[in-house]
Amino acid sequence: MTAVATHVHWDHIGGHRYFPDFYVHAEEWGWLHGGFPLPAEAVRRMAADCPHLPEGFDGNAYTVFQGVPTKVLHGGETIGLGGRSIEVRHTPGHSPGHMCFWEEERGFLFTGDLVYRGTLFAFYPSTDPAAYLDSLEKVAALPVKRVFPGHHSLDVPPEMPGRMRDALRRLRAEGKLCHGSGTFEYGDWAIRL
Repeated sequence: MTAVATHVHWDHIGGHRYFPDFYVHAEEWGWLHGGFPLPAEAVRRMAADCPHLPEGFDGNAYTVFQGVPTKVLHGGETIGLGGRSIEVRHTPGHSPGHMCFWEEERGFLFTGDLVYRGTLFAFYPSTDPAAYLDSLEKVAALPVKRVFPGHHSLDVPPEMPGRMRDALRRLRAEGKLCHGSGTFEYGDWAIRL
């Protein structure tokens, strides 16, 4: 079995140690070799704040997964899943190597942390608000029938990437699409810059 996470943040790769075969984007390859951009203590604090930790989880012993991927992705690759084909789309912004996975035949878009209900994070030094908008421009142009996010509710309407794109376009026009400009709320989602 193969694991392919949308990005190499601690909350998306914790189970990679159970997969002998896993892929990452080239932009985040170094994060698996001691280059993760947050100190271990910050990650432990975030993990401790998670509401549904497994029984016996010891936050003080938690470490960010480190390992050697079996394949490095760049975007544009196709991953075969039996009779299904998934296209890798490089969608930086939330992280430099963030990827969405597009299944054209079904109109399924797996968005990771690019699109979800709740507050999106684009305020860390490793985030890029302008690239976030560029990535939303790409995915909003797809004929999406169903969105599968990386967090919270699976009830994400297919037009949500377009609404998010439009909101970030307005923030850019107002000079607010940059780190430190605040948190902007839009009903079923928000973005912290």
